[in-house]
Amino acid sequence: MKEPEINKTTVNWRIYSLVQDGLLTRIGRGKFTLGSAKTYYPELTNKQISLYKKIITEFPFISVCVWSTSVINEFMLHQPGKYYQLIEVEKDGLESLFYFLKDKNLSVYLDPTPELIQRYLINEKEPWIVKPLVSESPTKHVNDVTTVTLEKILVDIFCDPILFSAQQGAEMDRIFKEAIEKYAISESKILRYASRRRKKIELDNYLNKVSKFRQQNYLVANK
Repeated sequence: MKEPEINKTTVNWRIYSLVQDGLLTRIGRGKFTLGSAKTYYPELTNKQISLYKKIITEFPFISVCVWSTSVINEFMLHQPGKYYQLIEVEKDGLESLFYFLKDKNLSVYLDPTPELIQRYLINEKEPWIVKPLVSESPTKHVNDVTTVTLEKILVDIFCDPILFSAQQGAEMDRIFKEAIEKYAISESKILRYASRRRKKIELDNYLNKVSKFRQQNYLVANK
């Protein structure tokens, strides 16, 4: 039924009701896709949770994000046999955290260069990497641990082809498509974080080219 005289307030209220009923899912500011999509929660190991608690006890005033590249396997066809344990931290805490982890007898590397990754880390089964946490990174809390959102995972894969070498090419296309089809993803959050990593235009073009992100039947409100 068409209602040409419907006002903006009524439209917003109806959209809100549809979201609450699970008939629409918000994917960005003023953008919605049909149906109810699942929220993504990355898996955390007991070791990650335990180490995170030790870190925030030792460094209570810095932001830390813990995760593993193993969580990407859910979206991949070819499963890599090696993973990186990633601990992202504010720049001021990089060296202090690195030496703290070295004292724990972990195989840990401080913000390794592409050359170091290709020469040495590729031969390690499960190294720990301490790297800078980009400001305003999209993170979330799972089991009282600050970890990654799916939006952050996707952008990091796109922006860092050396660290995420196993997830490039056709595998990256598959990862994006699988993630978008299975879970609710915020387009605005993806592009905002890509902008922080100075890759917004490139990622925007990539989404248009290889994914169904812009081809899904989403609605645009308040345009």
